[in-house]
Amino acid sequence: MSELFKKSLNKKNPIWLMRQAGRYLPEYQEVRKKQKNFINFCLDVNAATKVTLQPIQRYDLDAAIIFSDILVIPYALGQPVDFKKNEGPVLGDFELNTFKKTQDKEFIKKLKNVYLAIKKTRKLLNKRISLIGFAGSPWTILVYVLNRKSPKKNQVYKEVLKNTKQAKELLKIIEKFIYIHIEQQIKAGADTIQLFDSWAGLIEKKHLDFFCFQPTKRIVKKIKGKYPHIPIICFPKGIGKKVVEFCNIVKPDGLSIDSKIDVNLILKKIDKKIAIQGGMDPKYLNSKKKLMEKKIYFYLNKFKSRNYIFNLGHGVPKETSPKTVHKLVKVVRSFS
Repeated sequence: MSELFKKSLNKKNPIWLMRQAGRYLPEYQEVRKKQKNFINFCLDVNAATKVTLQPIQRYDLDAAIIFSDILVIPYALGQPVDFKKNEGPVLGDFELNTFKKTQDKEFIKKLKNVYLAIKKTRKLLNKRISLIGFAGSPWTILVYVLNRKSPKKNQVYKEVLKNTKQAKELLKIIEKFIYIHIEQQIKAGADTIQLFDSWAGLIEKKHLDFFCFQPTKRIVKKIKGKYPHIPIICFPKGIGKKVVEFCNIVKPDGLSIDSKIDVNLILKKIDKKIAIQGGMDPKYLNSKKKLMEKKIYFYLNKFKSRNYIFNLGHGVPKETSPKTVHKLVKVVRSFS
């Protein structure tokens, strides 16, 4: 089991932050300005390793998360992926036949630098710090493949319902390669895995089981069957009360919660064997210190009797001061 989960089980208040290696850090910006293409940045072993370690060198965190992106999967399947300033990810047209014909070895070769960065990072990390590997969940990757950018609900459903057969075929292929990507990260040295279903909140309730619960369940079951010592955290963002059904079906080791989740529902309905992670709205990092502390203590107190990993309900905003993150870590560390 990873050190992150051991600390959670021992009620040590472990902490790491989504997007902890990123735009709010001046040292990250120094590396980023030398990289013209974001996907190439993710595939630059030295640069990816360097920025993964930056928040670890700056803060007293319990885990590093490898610097990469969920969109390396469509990239490795042959779909062009670009990141435009003030716009975010923009994907080109995809060819279903190209996706179908992609060989496992070809896919792994395209992403080998992600795995090399994990291997290098693991060697440089203190053993007490976990290294998190990650991937997007099948639905979220499907959304980007079809929508070619960050979605709006109607756009996505029009695209899915317009060609259900194609959507199902894509989902199956994506699921297969997500597992391959995760397995390669574990082999390279990742001791914890997080699955990001960032757009799960877009799915209509009647479609949640097919597009979210079942594909994620199959991946989790396969990983746990082969790598039982590797904890898997799932983040089905935005599904509200349906998170209870998600946990009953998927059975993850950890559940990452967004800031809109009813904490009391989690306490009453989620199996105590599942570690809870996150919750605090990232906007409070840019509020007054007392309000931020109040929100930190809210989650730490609520989950005092549970296995809990402190994190945010989403990633660190780019306008956050590094000093604020230092204060956040200090408050969490001083809690007892």
